[in-house]
Amino acid sequence: MIWKKGFSLLGILVFSAFYGCSDKVDGQLKINFPEAFKISIKNHTALDRMDETVVLSIAAIKACYPEFNPAACIVLSDGTELASQAAPESDRILFAADFRPHQERGFTIRYAKTGIVNREYPKRTQAELSCKFDGRFVNRKYEGGEFKNVRYLRVPTEHTDHSEFIRYEGPGWESDKVGYRFYLDWRNAIDVYGKKIPDMVLQDVGLDGFESYHEMSDWGMDILKVGEALGLGSIGMWVDDKAERVSVTDSVTCEIRTDGPLWSQIITRYFGWKVGSGTYDLVSDLSILAGSRLTEHTVRVAGNPPNVCTGIVKAESVSLFSSTDQNQDWMYFGSYGSQSLAGDKLGMAILFQRQALLEIREDENSYVVVLAPQNGLVSYYFLAVWEKEPAGIQSENEFARYLDDTVLKLNSPLEVTVE
Repeated sequence: MIWKKGFSLLGILVFSAFYGCSDKVDGQLKINFPEAFKISIKNHTALDRMDETVVLSIAAIKACYPEFNPAACIVLSDGTELASQAAPESDRILFAADFRPHQERGFTIRYAKTGIVNREYPKRTQAELSCKFDGRFVNRKYEGGEFKNVRYLRVPTEHTDHSEFIRYEGPGWESDKVGYRFYLDWRNAIDVYGKKIPDMVLQDVGLDGFESYHEMSDWGMDILKVGEALGLGSIGMWVDDKAERVSVTDSVTCEIRTDGPLWSQIITRYFGWKVGSGTYDLVSDLSILAGSRLTEHTVRVAGNPPNVCTGIVKAESVSLFSSTDQNQDWMYFGSYGSQSLAGDKLGMAILFQRQALLEIREDENSYVVVLAPQNGLVSYYFLAVWEKEPAGIQSENEFARYLDDTVLKLNSPLEVTVE
């Protein structure tokens, strides 16, 4: 039985029945995880793909192994356990591994048919939302109370910008490379946290002063001036030669869907977005992988919108970059230069599919990528690189190579075979 299934980020899954599985693994693991199957993964590019996260579909695995239990599984390479994550709520099993140019590697997935087994792995991604409790709103500013993390929030009608109700003004997400946040108010724009260390840092940001993160610290700082622009990767609509952010809505909810060691995800629902001559409901799905600067942003819009746009804030004295190969599926548009709040080098880019592109425009505040939703759905990526991050990109040439390599990986996903 052989069949193929496309997967959004890392490609093609090829399945065939497999009976019997041997691998060098200690006896206790075989007792705890008695069932097993093997997979092989091929890197079809000439690139080193170090520390790359592999994404498998739970539903696709269960089609071949109906008793597969994602709550009790591990991933092994030559008998060594790899960091992995099960995200059943999003139909994913993830693990990280290295792949040399054109290399094919084998792995074993072991599992128990029943039960739950919690394995502890280093935390390399994070998503969080923190708001105040035990205080009250006075003239739309929250007085008193203490911050506590929540998994879900319906944004209060009293909340607005600088209400001091939500820590660093919205949800945040990060990998070991970079951090992001967006303003969970009428601005709805995405900002960037430059990180000087790989540790998870968001849990400590904004506790020692509501806007202290605008000053350089040991971990890094907020490095982007958003203003009235799209920031980086924010949702908008191109109307009357201007990008309109998601500003006027009936209500908004935000959920930390997944907060895992290798992958984290935030779901935000906007009801009654009024823009142009229409009113729309939309869902924003933001996620980030370990070892990556990319945020994947999937937007679902009800109401037949004419377009969905995103983009990058304008800055003076920057260089602009766009894909050199116009025939590939994934393409990019980016900027690089001394555009961070610290006055140092910052690169930003939007990665999008060629068939979704309507046009690239600009208005007073932003460079704008205008996209055409297909059945109300549009997906794109955005990324930021900062020269002060560990082994950070230091020049325009390095940034251009990084963008070319990134879209090459998207255009040539890893091929996964379950044997």
